[in-house]
Amino acid sequence: MKKTIHYLLMSNHLLFQKALFSNIKDTELTLGQPKVLDFLLDNNGAFQKEIATACQIEPATITSVLLGMEKKQLIFRKKSETNRRNLYVYLTEKGRVQAERIKKEFDSIEQKAFENFSDDQKELLNQLLSKINDNLKGDVSDEKE
Repeated sequence: MKKTIHYLLMSNHLLFQKALFSNIKDTELTLGQPKVLDFLLDNNGAFQKEIATACQIEPATITSVLLGMEKKQLIFRKKSETNRRNLYVYLTEKGRVQAERIKKEFDSIEQKAFENFSDDQKELLNQLLSKINDNLKGDVSDEKE
């Protein structure tokens, strides 16, 4: 079987996810929660809609993801004083500890994935995957390289 781009992308995603969840079994985090924790580590107090967009989670799904995280006391939500429909999402101290652990796990898996890669190869792969992402989103810039 020829390893096509779609096969390799899906396979690598699944292998990354499998490695992550194998390493964080004790956290009882569910799909979607690690990337939300990682996002909030750098964007604490983000709007719910902003989190959904950044983590590529459907708005209807982000509500249940955040509810599960709230029940685990990883986050808390606070209504905006200027617009009652907007909810800010913050990490609790427990959530911050989990988010820092998730970041270390992501970094560790990435380090393993990039064994025997030069810095130039890493940068090139990042650029190419970003282009694929932009193409699939329909946000291709007019820049020519």
